[in-house]
Amino acid sequence: MTGHSAAASVNTVLAELFAAAAHGCRDRSPLTQRLLADAAADLAAGGVTSKIMAGSERDRAGTAPGLRFAGAVHRLVLEGRAPGLAKHYPTAGGRPDLPALWDDALPALAEHTGLLRHRVQATVVQTNEPGRSAPLYGGLVVAAQEAAKAAGRHVPFCVRLLEVGASGGLNLRPHHVGYRLGDTVLGDPDSPLVLDPGWTGRPPADLGHRLRVVGRAGCDLHPVDVSTEDGRLHLSSFVWADQLERWNRLRDALDLAAADPVRVEQSPGPEWLAGQLARAERGVLTVVWHSVVWQYVSPADRAMGRAVLADAAAKATPAAPLALLVFEPRRTDDDYRFELLLKLWPAGISLNLGHGAGHGTPFTWDVSPWG
Repeated sequence: MTGHSAAASVNTVLAELFAAAAHGCRDRSPLTQRLLADAAADLAAGGVTSKIMAGSERDRAGTAPGLRFAGAVHRLVLEGRAPGLAKHYPTAGGRPDLPALWDDALPALAEHTGLLRHRVQATVVQTNEPGRSAPLYGGLVVAAQEAAKAAGRHVPFCVRLLEVGASGGLNLRPHHVGYRLGDTVLGDPDSPLVLDPGWTGRPPADLGHRLRVVGRAGCDLHPVDVSTEDGRLHLSSFVWADQLERWNRLRDALDLAAADPVRVEQSPGPEWLAGQLARAERGVLTVVWHSVVWQYVSPADRAMGRAVLADAAAKATPAAPLALLVFEPRRTDDDYRFELLLKLWPAGISLNLGHGAGHGTPFTWDVSPWG
């Protein structure tokens, strides 16, 4: 195979990943879908997109090369570097004209090829979607009350929350978020971030009990410092630009993060988790949590993480219980279904609490056994 044909071959594979990412945006972000579909065609033809993606041709699907490309382009717009493209981006005050999108994107791609290539290679997808706090909050309330029942307590446990793959830590303050249910606001009604959780049904718990969080910590291989402009731009760039509800939600979450900072440590998940779980706190439910991160974890780290958790689970006691609460996608026949899953030790409780959209809202509470 000649060098030209080899390059064409890997570009074809990468173009297929872009096309698959475009398909994944269908009915949710017409702007992102059109950008990635046109970029896929440009890749296959050896256009400017192939120069931007040079060095990333053999990326696996789990690294989401198409979404990294879309995020890099969006960041150009947010930084004011692509005024001709900004007119299509609602996050910059524009209105999409999909048939003209690619023609207006090409000058920006050509002018900033090197910068885009650097950002595609240097970044990982980190939506850190704050809407996922809604199912997390409900799951934590269930976990705290179920652990208390199993221990013979009348008062729910307070919670120590440990998040693996925490990104910017936007989901490490669920008790400081408001959740509007009709005329009632759960959590903190005075929060700068008040979500409409879009719940069908309710968590199997007494929502009148206030969730008490006494400790929070998180880790990530690539933590984002949301106190900086660079960190805020990084997370903002991965919001699909025609989803203004998500965009505004992120703005509010960043305001909350500024008022209530939580440090996210740079560390591999298993190593960090082992250190955190080495100590147990009597009278506290320790909750290990992750959301839409499992697909990015290597098989070796998955195995190590399971081993660390199993060791801690074996040492859990009714007075110092342990929980695993995750919101992750499971493949269905033609798409993915995002499910909220809970395990409690030593109670031996294992529940599928329900399912919802990948961004956390809406969510349907539909409890069944897990595993």
